[in-house]
Amino acid sequence: MEYIEVLDQDDLKNDNHKVVKLKDREIILYKTGNNITAIGNKCLHKGGPLSEGKIEKKYDGIYITCPWHGWEYNLITGKAPPGYDEQQVVFDTILKNGKICISDQPIKFPFKSQHKVNPLQDLVDLKYETTSTSLNILGISTTNMNKLLPRKSTSDSALTEALDYAKDKYQANTVLIKISDLEFRNCEGYYSRSEMACTWPCSISEMDSNDGMNSIYRKMILWADIVLVSTPIRWGNASSLYYKMIERLNCVQNQITLNNKILVKNKVASFIITGGQDNIQNVAGQMMMFFSELGFALPPYSFMGWSRGWTAEDMEHNIKQFTKSRYIKRSIRDLIDNDIKLLHQIKTDPCININSTQPKISDAPTKVNY
Repeated sequence: MEYIEVLDQDDLKNDNHKVVKLKDREIILYKTGNNITAIGNKCLHKGGPLSEGKIEKKYDGIYITCPWHGWEYNLITGKAPPGYDEQQVVFDTILKNGKICISDQPIKFPFKSQHKVNPLQDLVDLKYETTSTSLNILGISTTNMNKLLPRKSTSDSALTEALDYAKDKYQANTVLIKISDLEFRNCEGYYSRSEMACTWPCSISEMDSNDGMNSIYRKMILWADIVLVSTPIRWGNASSLYYKMIERLNCVQNQITLNNKILVKNKVASFIITGGQDNIQNVAGQMMMFFSELGFALPPYSFMGWSRGWTAEDMEHNIKQFTKSRYIKRSIRDLIDNDIKLLHQIKTDPCININSTQPKISDAPTKVNY
C-alpha cells in the first residue's frame, strides 16, 4: 500500500476538518487530539457533500451529518449510527515530513445496505396503472375544516357531485382523497441545497414510507387518467393545504429539470374553485399553470367557479344559494364531459415521446462555457 501526500500537517487544526482530493475521490480529513482520520466526503444516500454538514458528539462517538437528507457517519470509523449497517469508505493516514499522507487504497470499503423490500418500489419503477381504455378519475379536496365540527363545504360538495356524475354516466373508476385526512410533512426545500437533493421518489417519502403524500403520488402519477382538484378561496388564493401538496410535487417537476424525464403523460386536469368573494380566475390561472408544468393536459373551460362577489358578507346564505344553483349542477357536468372528451382524444393518439420547454440542468449558466 502506498501513501500519498495531501496536506501540510499544520493546515489541519484540532477538532477541525478539511476536504482533500485523492485521485478522483474527495476525502474528509478530521483531526481530534493526535488522531487524524480520513473518510469519503460523498454520502452513500444521494451523494451529498458531508463536509458541509454539522459535526457533533452523539451516540457512541463524533458524527458528521449530511446536509441534504440527514444521513450520519462516525468521523473516526466511517460507520453509521448504532442500529444501521452503512459503512463509509475509510483510508489510513500517516504523518511524514510534516505532511499528512493518505493510503492509496481504502482500509474499509463503502457499504450501503439494501432493503429486501422497498416500500416505494412501485414509484421507483413508475408502475403505471393506466391503460388505453382506463377511465380513472382522482378527486382531490384541499379544503380544511374541523373534523369534530362537520359542516357543508361548497368545494367538497361540487367535487363529490362531479365524481358521482362521472361514475353514473361514464362508469368511471373514481377515488376521492381529502388532503385534510392525510398526515404528511411540508416540503423541506432540499432543492435549495442542491438540485440533485430533490429526488423521485421524494426524499421525505424515502425517509418515511408512511408519509401521506405517497398516496397522492401513487394515485395522481400512477393511477389517474383525470385529476380533478377542488379548493376554497382563501384571501384570494387556493387553500393552504393545496399549496402544501403542490410544494411536495416539486419532485415530479424536478425530474424534467434533472433527467429530462416526464412522469405525467396523457393525463387531464381540471379544477373546482369556490369562495364567498371573487378571485376565481386568478386562482384558476395559478392552478392551471402549475398542473400544465407537470405535464397535464387542460381541456377547454377547465375550471368551474362559484362566488357571490365582493359584497357577499352574508355567508350564512352561501350554502343555500349554492345548493339551489342551476349553474353548479350544469357546470360540474360540463367540466367532467370536457375532461373525458379530451381524454378520449389523447388516448386515440397518446404522447409517447414529448419534450418539455422547461429549463434543464444542462441549460444552467454554470454548464455553459463562455
